[in-house]
Amino acid sequence: MKIREQLEERETRILSKHATLSMNSRGREKEEEACDIRPCFQRDRDRILYSKSFRRLKDKTQVFLSPDGDHYRTRMTHTLEVSQNARTIAKALLLNEDLAEAIALGHDLGHTPFGHAGERALNAVCPEGFRHNEQSRRIVEKLENYGRGLNLTWEVRDGILNHEMNLMPGTLEGKVVRLSDKIAYMHHDMDDAIRGGIITEKDVPEDLSRVIGHTNGEWLDTFIHDIIATSMDTDDIRMSDEVYDAFHKLRSFMFERVYTNPIAKGQEGKVEEMIKILYGYYLDHVDSLPNYLKDLMNRGESSKERIVCDYVSSMTDRYAVAVFEEVYIPRSWTVL
Repeated sequence: MKIREQLEERETRILSKHATLSMNSRGREKEEEACDIRPCFQRDRDRILYSKSFRRLKDKTQVFLSPDGDHYRTRMTHTLEVSQNARTIAKALLLNEDLAEAIALGHDLGHTPFGHAGERALNAVCPEGFRHNEQSRRIVEKLENYGRGLNLTWEVRDGILNHEMNLMPGTLEGKVVRLSDKIAYMHHDMDDAIRGGIITEKDVPEDLSRVIGHTNGEWLDTFIHDIIATSMDTDDIRMSDEVYDAFHKLRSFMFERVYTNPIAKGQEGKVEEMIKILYGYYLDHVDSLPNYLKDLMNRGESSKERIVCDYVSSMTDRYAVAVFEEVYIPRSWTVL
């Protein structure tokens, strides 16, 4: 028996009846020989981890644009914290930890430079619209690996697409990531806001603190424990009514005090204009795009507008600024 088969057999003995077993995966779009060591979801996790899109997350904004400090989160550290939350919950509930981790690591691959400001800009100018969860799926299905995609399993692609709160994943592991994403960004965005002097833990209303705790660490601990306790031995992933109500109130507090704070968000208007200008530039200079994107357009698989979105959204913060300066900021003339 191969190592992979032994691991798959162990899943049948250890995991919950509600877990997604590797041997029961709905498979990949392109059939391929199974790995002799790794079950399919572990293999997907590795493909995401080694992808260029994943590496670029380290230089993409989470919430604060180009913060002056080494300890503020980036899109990559956010992704790692989502993964840790998801693994903790999945392991406690005896769900498939490999599947939860793969979905978590891939869920934000499609995010733009400068976070949601870049997403708003592309959604405003692209006729087909732009949503980062759809772009994340497009990356793993079509764009990564120079247009060949990563050929991930259906379960991982479904979880990546449906990690937004208004959508519903088809597996419990996907539902774990869906909630893990939200509690991760609320936790670390609060932490970054406190570090930046925008708010303090004492600013959180007392009626919330009585439910979820008085420190940022207590809030995260409360959310994770509540999800596990409420979801144990059920076919759903959810919070208790009391904690879920507190979760939404805390989210509203964060939108009021952090996500729309003029100090934290004062530069976003500039960012949105820059992204829109770059989008317009590449519409007029399609020949400067990578060959694999032009091939998608020439084969009729993607419109010109979509491949321009693909390219601009893939940029890191630093690269987007560098390209903008190269194209639009004049250089001093010197005599050689």
